Amino acid sequence: MHDEWTQGNRFELLPAAENYVPAMLSAIESARHSILFEQYLMESGHHADLFVDALAKAARRGVPVYLLLDTYGTKGFTHRDRQRLIDAGAALRLFNPVTPGRLSKSLARDHRKLLLIDHRVAFTGGFCITDKFLYDWYDIAIKAEGPVVEDWAALFSRAWSVSRAWSAAMQYRHPRPLPVNRPTGSGESGNDASGMLGRVVHGEGRRYQEIRFSLQRRISAAQQRVWLYTPYFLPTFSLRRRLMAAARRGVDVRLLVAGPRHDHPSVRYTGQHFYRRLLRAGVRIYEYQPTFTHAKFCLADDWSTIGSCNFDHWSLRWNLEANQEVISTRFAREVRQLFEDNLARSHEIDPVTWARRPKWQACRERVLGTANAWLTLLR
Repeated sequence: MHDEWTQGNRFELLPAAENYVPAMLSAIESARHSILFEQYLMESGHHADLFVDALAKAARRGVPVYLLLDTYGTKGFTHRDRQRLIDAGAALRLFNPVTPGRLSKSLARDHRKLLLIDHRVAFTGGFCITDKFLYDWYDIAIKAEGPVVEDWAALFSRAWSVSRAWSAAMQYRHPRPLPVNRPTGSGESGNDASGMLGRVVHGEGRRYQEIRFSLQRRISAAQQRVWLYTPYFLPTFSLRRRLMAAARRGVDVRLLVAGPRHDHPSVRYTGQHFYRRLLRAGVRIYEYQPTFTHAKFCLADDWSTIGSCNFDHWSLRWNLEANQEVISTRFAREVRQLFEDNLARSHEIDPVTWARRPKWQACRERVLGTANAWLTLLR
């Protein structure tokens, strides 16, 4: 896992659960050699049953199935459902069990989302497997084929090696990589859909933050646009500074965040503390209206990043995160269209109206923003 760019990849956007859930279930059904499944949030229910049934069937027909689940995020995934997988022959490990008396260690969570089929196809994004999430929230996934798939497998293997087996009787047999399924085509400069440039970037809290550094570099170098989509807008100072600097030099900078239907309203209000300065610098800010949006991606000219990272203090300070980066003019157009579709469902913050908002609202933002700043220093 070297965070290197590779040529000859194919990427497909899968917006909303009605697109990525059937695609993932179909991929599991077609698996013949191996299935690697990594997930932060998974709760028993209808959608979990769909995945458990599909994974169990694959294991029973002889496909090696490996599941890596975050201990805290999957506390709502019942013992019965876990045992169904074990009884079918799947291997299950839990990342970082919560340890009483060791709070700082317990805060580190595996926030990644990954499904990898036969070392040939990978799915990642912000998606989680819960009924509330899949029915009521908006998210996206990206499907990857080509050399980057082996990078996803290497990332999974590293996390698996430091996780705890849920059953002492399980034996880990990591599947051998198959020959890379390279899409055919010219792929010149990463602009052809059959040969896009791609790389996998990851984060491991303060120990390794390539997702953050890559985003910062791309924003600083952008010439046309920087469009950032994130549900939990608790940005670092360096991210805010780069967004404002890009807007001041004439780059089209847009920020799309979760609106009033938020799963953590206090996070929304805290993020609003930063609106005034961003708006004054020329950043356009939108709040998504129909539902809570959990998607996280960024477009900077022809570069895109899509994955699990929220670009906030928590993701960067504690979590295991991973994103798929793509350089492709064609794929950038698709991401731009997806962004514009969501802008049409969003409310743009008007700078004049925002400046005249009620004093109690501004006070709430200031108090929460100050508390966020202090907590960041304490970390």
